[in-house]
Amino acid sequence: MTRFTFREARPSDWESIRSLLMENRLPTNGAREHLDTFLVASNEDRLAACGGLELYGDAALLRSVAVSSPHRSKGLGRELVHALLTQASSRNVHHLVLLTDTAEAFFLHLGFETVDRSQFPAAVMASEEFRGACPASATAMRLALGTPAK
Repeated sequence: MTRFTFREARPSDWESIRSLLMENRLPTNGAREHLDTFLVASNEDRLAACGGLELYGDAALLRSVAVSSPHRSKGLGRELVHALLTQASSRNVHHLVLLTDTAEAFFLHLGFETVDRSQFPAAVMASEEFRGACPASATAMRLALGTPAK
């Protein structure tokens, strides 16, 4: 079984991330601006998967989760999302949201629920993904990571 190393993305990863997003038909708009909250999975210095967060207070947009074709359906995407959930929790994110055209079943399996976009915080709605990078037909989903202390 192939072993992967998860790490924070570096500026030098951008071209590989961009290629992986394009291979998976995911938008690249706005991704580079949030590269500091992306994680990558690699083996032998080859990028196998990526995913990122856009942070908006106690909410975050999960975006650009992509796995290279040779590594799909082997649990790598699930591992990556769990690593991103850990990262979000460590940054005091309580609500994780996403848009997807093709992976609704994958995210439902991970505990996300389908919701109406109007339930998302205004700051998230101002992101590139909501302003047009993702089509209006994309499914909106969310996951509560915890409730803020009162």
